[in-house]
Amino acid sequence: MNDQLAHALKKLFELSRPQKRMISVTADLLFVFISLWVAYALRLETWLWRPTWNHLPVFFVTGVITIAVFVRLGLYRAVIRYISEKALMVVLAGVVASGLSLVVSGYLLQAMVPRSVPVMYGSFLFIMVAGTRFGFRALINRPMEKSKGRVLIVGTGSRALELHHALIQGTEYRPMGFVTLDSKKHRSLIAGFQVYAVSHLKKAVSEQGIQRVFLALDDNVALSRKELITTLEELQVPIQTVPAVSELVAGTARINDIRDLDPAELLGREPVQPSRGPTKDIVQGRAVMVTGAGGSIGSELCRQLVQERPSAIVLMEQSEYALYSIDKELKAIVSAQGLSVNVHSMLGSVLHRRRCEAIMRTFKVDTVYHAAAYKHVPLVESNVIEGLQNNVMGTRHCAEAAIAAGVNRFVLISTDKAVRPANVMGATKRMAELVLQGLSAHQQGTIFSIVRFGNVLGSSGSVVPLFRDQIRSGGPVTVTHPEVIRYFMTIPEAGHLVRQAAAMGKGGEVFVLNMGEPVKIADLAKRMIRLMGLSERTGLNSDGDIEIVYTGLRPGEKLYEELLIGDNPVATTNARIMMAREACLPWAEVRVLLDELAQASQQFDCDRVVQILSEAPTGFSPQHVLQDELWSVSGDTDVPPVAETLPNSSNVYKFPV
Repeated sequence: MNDQLAHALKKLFELSRPQKRMISVTADLLFVFISLWVAYALRLETWLWRPTWNHLPVFFVTGVITIAVFVRLGLYRAVIRYISEKALMVVLAGVVASGLSLVVSGYLLQAMVPRSVPVMYGSFLFIMVAGTRFGFRALINRPMEKSKGRVLIVGTGSRALELHHALIQGTEYRPMGFVTLDSKKHRSLIAGFQVYAVSHLKKAVSEQGIQRVFLALDDNVALSRKELITTLEELQVPIQTVPAVSELVAGTARINDIRDLDPAELLGREPVQPSRGPTKDIVQGRAVMVTGAGGSIGSELCRQLVQERPSAIVLMEQSEYALYSIDKELKAIVSAQGLSVNVHSMLGSVLHRRRCEAIMRTFKVDTVYHAAAYKHVPLVESNVIEGLQNNVMGTRHCAEAAIAAGVNRFVLISTDKAVRPANVMGATKRMAELVLQGLSAHQQGTIFSIVRFGNVLGSSGSVVPLFRDQIRSGGPVTVTHPEVIRYFMTIPEAGHLVRQAAAMGKGGEVFVLNMGEPVKIADLAKRMIRLMGLSERTGLNSDGDIEIVYTGLRPGEKLYEELLIGDNPVATTNARIMMAREACLPWAEVRVLLDELAQASQQFDCDRVVQILSEAPTGFSPQHVLQDELWSVSGDTDVPPVAETLPNSSNVYKFPV
């Protein structure tokens, strides 16, 4: 029977569009006559009723007018496979017009039309015309619906409903219900689908054969993120989410662009909420500049700053593609939201002091957010000179350019690895902090602030994308040490903190975020495995999907990181932000150190660079032999120094060929 039905449907699909429309017209005309006869038979209470000669022209006129109205309303242009609920209104309008034509033609042609007949006729006609179309749609789509992945949507707000409608029209997933955070809504219905409380989530997944769970919570929903993630971890099905509202508004993503969980969900704690007041005061109507604008932190900072409606935002980036990407995204946001913000994209390096100053002067920059840096610990260990130049000299040139251009505020984005650093990257960032602290005390025109935070989930080089790729490829997931712990924050939180520091800074302060309890990296890896619907393979569970392998600490890596050098942080107006005035050097002493570092880099003397950094008050304590690849291969005598003048710079340095 099923084979015969499938064969008949296949033959029907193979017909041309005109043939299909002719069948629809013929069927609707037949439905008109059947509905008329049934209406009269019920009204006269006899199934042996026969129309009189006066009724025949009325029936004919009613049928012709009904088909003409349906044609006019476009009912026959609709593809039944994709017909939507909007077609019900079209059918209803046609049925109402058909009923009126029955009454009018009956009056004009002197045929008996009892008052109840048009009502019953319209009801039967609506059921037949709409019912057959939606019935055929269900019949046609049934094989495709069966092949779709069965999913639950966590959320009952506007974003969840948008996702539901998008999935219904799509070809990959089949929504089977909603999950509510409000237990009072349990067992209610939304769009004809069951709503389950979070406490019944595990049972719903089992009963419905759910293959995935999608998070589609509105931004204003209050929830315990830790409890929700803990519940989702137990389901053993992949947990995914939908794009952020900012991406939807900018047009860079669609509601049905399903993706793996955002780092905010993986963190398992409540995100730090921004305080718009003070940040808006120093941004709105002013020109701001972001160095390293195409990076993970820089790009997020740009997205947040543009919402504060500055007069202009200047993007400085040495990567052409990264600059192109953020420039395109920001202009899309500005256009979509009707913001009067000028976006200026500048290619260039912070090592070019004169270019930095020219940019700041030209666009009358009021605040600089200095996010340009090399931050990947192993790579900087292997490229000591470039790490020094970008992180230390680049910060100096950019800061001096800001002073010369009359910039009001300058914020350096630092890292927890600058606290008692065990690697070159951390040492260069601590040295950059000393540069700003020295300049802050040396002059009064520009307010210098430093913001220091831990690891940023989801940024380039972060463990989250690395673990995600390893899990997708079948493992193993590599963790350096079972006891290694880190402080974590999300990219948006990092952006908020930088903006808060710029607003609160008075000069020379170091701001840090109270990020709560640190996270054990091994636990984060295990959580990601479970939230992707897999299980960990261990000695006790040899049938698990993904194995975790411990590779040992890398050069320059510590078991734990710190955020403060001292032990007495000072509270600020934001309960989640602390401030520390840490030990610093006078600018004259900092300048001597910079000159020594410049000379060592001219000579490509990596040993000397490390020695100066460790002797300076950075707290740098190298834990391993020098790892610079070029230095270790060529030695200190094979690369002759060549004097060069730094392009567009007022300072002269020598760089190796």
